Amino acid sequence: MRISRRFAVTVATAALLGAGGAVAATAAADPAPPPASTADGAPGEVWKRTELYFGTGRPDGGVVTEREFADFTATEVTPRFPDGFTQLEGTGQWRSGAGAITRERSVVLVLLYPFTDRDANADLERIRSDYRKLFDQESVLRTDSVARVSF
Repeated sequence: MRISRRFAVTVATAALLGAGGAVAATAAADPAPPPASTADGAPGEVWKRTELYFGTGRPDGGVVTEREFADFTATEVTPRFPDGFTQLEGTGQWRSGAGAITRERSVVLVLLYPFTDRDANADLERIRSDYRKLFDQESVLRTDSVARVSF
């Protein structure tokens, strides 16, 4: 099976984010990829894993609807990570920059991609930026880690 340049998987879970959400947690520079093989012989390749946490509450008391989020993923996420994704919803809580605690429906996208994908970081940052602007959000939380993947 030939694996495309990038494979995207999204999983929405409870987010600690909202109408303005959490603070982004990203590394200043990409680390070198870990070795492809391990002592235990585990199958798969080492890829990067990024989680994006999207809150759906708006500062005016409104919410980002399921339809609006679906349109957002169709126009902003799918073109950048076209190999597919899964979306689930959760309920999250976050503290705004002003100190207010908000509970809301939230979505987490989990994206997996090879270390060699030089466009991924810019694509992820554009997704975060576009969501903040479109839905008047304080932020979209980003976390990065390493995962072993096998298809």
